[in-house]
Amino acid sequence: MRIAFIGHKRIPSREGGIEIVVDELATRMAAAGNQVVAYNRKGHNVAGAEFDNESNTSDAPYIYRGVRVVPVRTIDAKGLAALSSSFFATLKVIKARPDVIHYHAEGPCVPLRLAHWFGIRTVATIHGLDWQRAKWGRFASAYLKFGERTAAKCADEVIVLSRNVQRYFRETYGRETRFIPNGIERAKAVPAGEITRKWGLRKDGYVLFLGRIVPEKGVKYLVDVFRGIDTDLKLVIAGGSSDSSEYYQSVKDAAALDDRVVMTGFVEGETLAELYSNAYVYVLPSDLEGMPMSLLEAMSYGNCCLTSDIPECAEVVGDHAVTFRKGDLDDLKAKLSGLLADPSRVAEFKAGAADYITAKYSWDDVVKRTLELYRGEEEK
Repeated sequence: MRIAFIGHKRIPSREGGIEIVVDELATRMAAAGNQVVAYNRKGHNVAGAEFDNESNTSDAPYIYRGVRVVPVRTIDAKGLAALSSSFFATLKVIKARPDVIHYHAEGPCVPLRLAHWFGIRTVATIHGLDWQRAKWGRFASAYLKFGERTAAKCADEVIVLSRNVQRYFRETYGRETRFIPNGIERAKAVPAGEITRKWGLRKDGYVLFLGRIVPEKGVKYLVDVFRGIDTDLKLVIAGGSSDSSEYYQSVKDAAALDDRVVMTGFVEGETLAELYSNAYVYVLPSDLEGMPMSLLEAMSYGNCCLTSDIPECAEVVGDHAVTFRKGDLDDLKAKLSGLLADPSRVAEFKAGAADYITAKYSWDDVVKRTLELYRGEEEK
């Protein structure tokens, strides 16, 4: 098949969960013999220009693991990057006329209507209800909601990552969607090395949050809660901002009040693997998620996880992790303090985490089902 991907920032890149998903889908589909083109945005890495690679700096198409990557014109400004890049990518794709265009996220789905008018099969993955995110203003939220509505009305198929969002589409638009969650592979744990040299971190010596530093992730109140806990462990906040510099600064200010809190900034590669591999507990206190890749990754490394009880997290972990009531700081403190005081319980969660998550979510299964959906063969 001839397949096009639109809606991610860039591949290869770890700028967000969508980029990880598109990378996995596109490269695996290319390896299976399909002709795959991914339309990258132009512009710097959201974590800063120092993290740019070929995906940011190339103006010409290039091949990445069998995928043809085409950079497209982008207005690199808050709220306009997704809008402009998806529009210009759609114009290019319509000329190329692939068998299917796979759009990712709500905002990039707005120009999906054009491809629909030209009779090209379209599939949209809704990674989360993006219009609810606190970082967006009124216009941006309305635009994202318009993209959501366009996907519901015009896409040949809509993929959702949680049963909660599936119910939302049925109740809001009367639209039946396909539940195809993300996949994960077992990760190989590595000893602490670089993280010890940089930040003095050692095996089981820290609590870890890893993700974008944005309001809906609950990072600020995680820092506030941790400051009130009596422990020798450190709290590591790993990640960069994403259109939320004011919030990022507020987290930095709170972290500066406690020398046990370490902010690493954006991490990737070996440093990322070491952070996952050596954490005592991984915490994801989000108020809003789609299907968090960081949570799947943390469990694939064999971590004990503590998450908010929103459906998008609770569905993933089942009874193989600990949850607290969303937004309830007292409950978060109680659950985290309990894990800090009970290493044997933490060890039990760690022992079963990787087996559980890799058995439940498989990239091979995701790719197979998605290709069937492209061809109209996926069973409802």
